[in-house]
Amino acid sequence: MSIRLRLTLLYSGLLALTLIILGVVLVATVSRVTLSTVETALVEEARNLIAARPFRSDLDHDMNDPRRIAAPTTFVQTRGPDGTILSRTSNLGTFDLPIDTNRLAAQNGEAWTEVVSTDNGRLFILNQPVVSRGQLMGVVQFARSLADQDESLDTLRNTLLVGSLIVVVLAFILGWVLSGAALRPIQRITDTAHIIGAHHDFDRRVDYRGPPDEVGQLATTFNDMLNELQGAYRQTEQALQSQRRMVADASHELRTPLTTIRGNLGLLQRQPPISAEDQAEVMVDVVDETDRLIRLVNDLLVLARSDTGRPLHSEPIAIAPLIDDVWRQAGLLGAERTIECEAIPDVTVVGDRDAIKQVLLILLDNALKFTPEGGTITLGAAVADRVAALRVRDTGPGITPDALPHIFERFYRSDESRTGSGAGLGLAIAKELVEAQHGQISVESKIGQGSTFTVTLPLV
Repeated sequence: MSIRLRLTLLYSGLLALTLIILGVVLVATVSRVTLSTVETALVEEARNLIAARPFRSDLDHDMNDPRRIAAPTTFVQTRGPDGTILSRTSNLGTFDLPIDTNRLAAQNGEAWTEVVSTDNGRLFILNQPVVSRGQLMGVVQFARSLADQDESLDTLRNTLLVGSLIVVVLAFILGWVLSGAALRPIQRITDTAHIIGAHHDFDRRVDYRGPPDEVGQLATTFNDMLNELQGAYRQTEQALQSQRRMVADASHELRTPLTTIRGNLGLLQRQPPISAEDQAEVMVDVVDETDRLIRLVNDLLVLARSDTGRPLHSEPIAIAPLIDDVWRQAGLLGAERTIECEAIPDVTVVGDRDAIKQVLLILLDNALKFTPEGGTITLGAAVADRVAALRVRDTGPGITPDALPHIFERFYRSDESRTGSGAGLGLAIAKELVEAQHGQISVESKIGQGSTFTVTLPLV
């Protein structure tokens, strides 16, 4: 059973119960007022009649004409002390007004009333004892038919029943319409959720334009949740695409040295065997390709560790001795090129010493690859806005504007910027390591003038 139907039934049931209670109270009140009115009229008639006519004298004489002793709709009957009927009005015909003889014997002059049912309807009877000098002379019974009152009560009861039924039906229809309008945003939320689940369309939102009530808050919360899901879904898609791209590129990069090694091993197995000089060259190629595989696998391991979100060790690091150490090591790698070191400010950054050193060595190695013999590579640092900027500047051919946005992507190489034996992972590793230390890496380049890589790290 839907919420809409349950709400409508609950509302209609409460209304029906309320109408039933009100109807019962109204009918009971009208019935009580009617009986009270009849009783008051009979008591007044009895008082006037008994006061004006002594018992069994003028009263007996007037019994055949009820208009002379009471209203035409009133029935009068007298009984003796033992309950025997002495006289009655002609409008009673052959009908005897009933009386409780046991109660008659116990009365001491106080009147009592009764409502009795007959074949012609109910009667309201007032029994008025007549006492003279302390002795019960008899009882005068006054009665009126309640047929008109009962007919009015039946009409009122039927009117209330039919009216209540009509009101409940109309209330059910109105409640169904109103509950549908109130729950329509929830239905839209359900439809939106189905569409999103079926089509993975996280751009959809619930269109709610009503008041900021509970349903409005639900729609707002659902839209906020969709925003979070959309961001998470996009991040997941990007991560999956990057992973697929990395696997494809890694497979391509690994296949090349493996193919070379396999071809060289085939040469070594050739019969008749190749010359000793050729064998030596083949072994050199195998060793070079094996070293290349080792470097590539190590780079992939570094990237895999960074992708897992493994935090780096963070500590205060003095920049000057670190750059001096890197400068000395880089001098052994590029003897044909001049590596200069500018004056380094005496500042301390927060980061991982080994990671920063690896980043600088990657940038220097990249500069050595693309700086021609006799060129100059400059290593320097500066401080601004609570960060330290470490710079590696070369005098190579530079990077084209089209390649600059992709220079830090994994396995990316262009003819101008990434020629050589590299796998295209060095700058990607540098970017991952820098960002893991809450820093940034950027590049500026001009064709024919060289490139400048800048790493910014927060100061202590």
